[in-house]
Amino acid sequence: MRLMGKKIRISIADQSLELRDEAGQLEKRYPVSTAANGAGEQDGSYCTPRGAHIVRAKIGADQAENTVFVRRRPTGEIYTSEIGAQFPERDWILTRILWLSGCEVGFNRLGECDTMRRFIYIHGSPDDVPMGEPGSHGCIRMKNADVIDLFERVAAGTPVEIVA
Repeated sequence: MRLMGKKIRISIADQSLELRDEAGQLEKRYPVSTAANGAGEQDGSYCTPRGAHIVRAKIGADQAENTVFVRRRPTGEIYTSEIGAQFPERDWILTRILWLSGCEVGFNRLGECDTMRRFIYIHGSPDDVPMGEPGSHGCIRMKNADVIDLFERVAAGTPVEIVA
């Protein structure tokens, strides 16, 4: 499967992620969950940043589905509903991580609005987390099977456009 030339478009309004091929044709559409606080670029806002981004890094390629990540490293845990009940306030980052980097200096890159320094990811979530509605702390949450599928279809450097 050819990975280069793909593009990702995330719609905050539609709570969806579209993967398009090099010709711009829709390849796949996934439901997502963006920030409960809406769109915004400011550090500490817990909002989903808008604008042009790239996938800066792909993390977790050989990890099992439901692998728990903390600071982009697998903890050795596999998420279960029991672990979720034990730590109900934890913002779970599971399975795979696509770490985003902003491309627009002063808007989503550098200073107090830097997407990468805000640790904004596309990542997996517990299966009981609703998709299609806002709920994250700024990241783009996906179903675990969907983030695995997307992860396999894109390369580091893939352009990502996030629109309100």
